[in-house]
Amino acid sequence: MTMLARLWAWGECAIEALNRVQPAAQVLARWTVAEAFFRSGLTKLNDWGTTLALFADEYHVPLLPPEVAAVLGTTGELVLPVLLLLGFGGRFAAAGLFIVNAVAVASLNDIAPAALQQHVFWGSLLAGLVLWGPGRWSVDRVVAPWLRQRLMGEGEASSRYTAAA
Repeated sequence: MTMLARLWAWGECAIEALNRVQPAAQVLARWTVAEAFFRSGLTKLNDWGTTLALFADEYHVPLLPPEVAAVLGTTGELVLPVLLLLGFGGRFAAAGLFIVNAVAVASLNDIAPAALQQHVFWGSLLAGLVLWGPGRWSVDRVVAPWLRQRLMGEGEASSRYTAAA
């Protein structure tokens, strides 16, 4: 075996090892983002008066009255992370949190560079979950093909819902 062939074989082993940890990495990404947004939602819910004041004075959410924006934002921060963590409607939950994240950044007049970096990090993880799905260790992996078969009468196509199948 030539040196180049050994390197190639080593590369294939490394790729196989990385492929085996993909589901765990996707769960970690889902957990990281879900925890941050869920904690933010709980904080808003625990002091609703301050939340309404923040939406009225600090956050400038376009097109929505502050009270409606507060309810929608808090609901999104409490419901979507649970769905994302379970991987139930994983792409929908990731897309919803991506929008919540983008609106949060857009609604602040002045955002600290470190906070902006955190939002960029979360946005990057969410974009990856939208594009590649919640992964093999998700509820979608089990429920979506079953639901599709019930609704459309077609055979299983589990890889359609989670790219890392």
